[in-house]
Amino acid sequence: MPTRPAEPGTRWRALRCANLELRPAERRVLADGRPLGITVREFETLLALAQRRNRVVPRTELYELVWGGPMAYRDRSVDVFVRRVRIKLHEAAPGWTYLHTHFGIGYRFAPERVLSPPEGREPVPERREPPLE
Repeated sequence: MPTRPAEPGTRWRALRCANLELRPAERRVLADGRPLGITVREFETLLALAQRRNRVVPRTELYELVWGGPMAYRDRSVDVFVRRVRIKLHEAAPGWTYLHTHFGIGYRFAPERVLSPPEGREPVPERREPPLE
């Protein structure tokens, strides 16, 4: 499957998504204005997803975008790097969740605030009720 490029002209332009700012020219991520310690490969993974905001990106497509070639059978590199990025984002901005898993397909970048969990429980994404008509 050929990869789908990001929107034209977005390769080096800074992206602002909720409280994150991705600066491709510098390979930097800022969370609430503070730099996030992130490797080049982690940055590329996050950028590829952020440039396709709200779209489920299949694991094979994400691999091709970041690693530049076809994904080998049973390769878990994408999952490993998404997990690393999630951990770093959670440490930098614990009130947010950015990366969503679509089991058997891939990942989606969609920033969401999370509600404060009761003691000992995982954070829950904030759900917004549809407007009443």
